[in-house]
Amino acid sequence: MTLKTKANARGYRHELKYVISDADAELLAIRLNAALGPDPHAAKTGGYHIRSLYFDDPYDSAVEEKVAGVQYRDKWRIRIYNFSDRVIKLERKHKNGSFIRKDSLSLSRRECNALLDGAYTFLLYRQEPFAKEAYAALRTEGLKPKVLVDYYRQPYVFPLEDVRITLDRNIRTGYLSTDLFNPHTITYPATELMGQCVLEVKYNAYLDPHIASMIQLPSSIKTAASKYLFCRQYDC
Repeated sequence: MTLKTKANARGYRHELKYVISDADAELLAIRLNAALGPDPHAAKTGGYHIRSLYFDDPYDSAVEEKVAGVQYRDKWRIRIYNFSDRVIKLERKHKNGSFIRKDSLSLSRRECNALLDGAYTFLLYRQEPFAKEAYAALRTEGLKPKVLVDYYRQPYVFPLEDVRITLDRNIRTGYLSTDLFNPHTITYPATELMGQCVLEVKYNAYLDPHIASMIQLPSSIKTAASKYLFCRQYDC
């Protein structure tokens, strides 16, 4: 069994990230829409708004480990869509070298509010194994809400190797606000990404050459930086 196969068997996926211009993003969106079609969740509008509330410990370890390039690291967040509480996800994104794995847990609005208030004992009574892992991390690592990250996402999918391509635009930071469900929260552009878009490509073990060639843009810049890091640089 190859390293890639082993990684995939454990739920890991490849993730490629690029920073591209908004103009290139417009052209790429037309190309992807014609060749792949949008994610079913975005079929009506072509995209949706994402707001993530990221957590970190008192030492900002998630920031420090990202900057240092630590091979094994986690990021914790709560994610909502279009400012609604219909879908609320507690997520852990685990990085293992060039592979990623995401674990998630659906929350009710009441559970989410409790967690934000530091009352996360309810996780012990959830049946999902990940709920117990989340409880352990929150209790032992002292994770607290740090920053809101907002952006508009255009997703595209391809069934072979579960390819998912996303264009993330208008990336903004809530700076010191952590008011997750308030659509009127003042946010600020992530200045290093103004006029630019983050292109992300996720897949299991193999990326179809046709898709690989489709996303190649002369001006694209491959990056390891995360939207979380872009939005935390103002207060760290």
